[in-house]
Amino acid sequence: MLRSGGCLCGEIRYRIVGEIRGVINCFCSQCRKTSGNFVAAVRCNLNQLEIIQDKPLTWFRSSEIAQRGFCSQCGSNLFWKPFQADTISIMAGTIDPPTHVESIQNIFVEDMSDYQELPSLQCKHDRP
Repeated sequence: MLRSGGCLCGEIRYRIVGEIRGVINCFCSQCRKTSGNFVAAVRCNLNQLEIIQDKPLTWFRSSEIAQRGFCSQCGSNLFWKPFQADTISIMAGTIDPPTHVESIQNIFVEDMSDYQELPSLQCKHDRP
C-alpha cells in the first residue's frame, strides 16, 4: 500500500510504502502541548518513509528519548522519532485520505486534561 501526506502549507510532503500500525491516541503532556489536544499517530519503519519535500522540516529534541519533526513554515506537527529505534511515528491527521487506518489504542490517559474525553475506538465498519 502507498500513502502520502504532508503539512498544512504543502511545503513538506512524504510517502509511506507498505503496512503501518493503526492509530494510537496519545494523551501525554508533551503530545498535548505540541498538538493543542492529543496526538493520533501511526507508526512505520524508517525505511518505509520517504520525505519528498522537506525544505522547512525542523527537528526538536523533545525528550531524552525522542525528537519531533514539524514544518517551520506553518507549524504542522508531523513526526515523532525515538533516537534508539528504526521506527517513526507519523501524525495521522497529516496523511491524505483515504488513510485506511483505524484507532487501536489510547495511551497516557492519566495525563489527559480536564476538558478531554476519550475518543471511541470503534472500527469504521461498526459505525451506524
